[in-house]
Amino acid sequence: MLRRTLDSLHRFAEAVAAALLAVIFVAFIVQIALRYLFNWPVGWTTELSLAAWLWLVLWGAAFVLKDDEEIRIDLLAGRASPRMRRLIGAIGAVSLILLFGMSLPASWAYVTFMKVEKSSYLGIRMDVMYSIYLVFALAVIARSVRQLVRGPAPSSGEAALPPSAL
Repeated sequence: MLRRTLDSLHRFAEAVAAALLAVIFVAFIVQIALRYLFNWPVGWTTELSLAAWLWLVLWGAAFVLKDDEEIRIDLLAGRASPRMRRLIGAIGAVSLILLFGMSLPASWAYVTFMKVEKSSYLGIRMDVMYSIYLVFALAVIARSVRQLVRGPAPSSGEAALPPSAL
């Protein structure tokens, strides 16, 4: 039941990301058509593309990417023993939890302060535009807590490390 619900939520997150990508594509095509076919340059298409891109990147990183799909630099962990890899993963997870956790109050203050600003062409309130960052930061914290509890995901071609191995 829980697995099915999580799969449905993941499919929804992928659909939102696909819709954002479609918005970017359509805005791009509209911009080209208005500029080169009708000699009518407009700015709202660029603004819409940028807003959709911001949301696409942070939404995708928060909800669509799986742990094994993320880009990681593992110069140290790749050469370490499984036990040391788990320790390095735990240090990394705790670091992310602390850093993103410490940044949340300032991020919240900035996003809520930006309600006084609106975008130039579409009039989108900037607190709405930047609110996706708060969602992203909370998702990073939640993923890091999960990694801390479950341990790091195994590398490609490697069996999962049982919790008793520590």
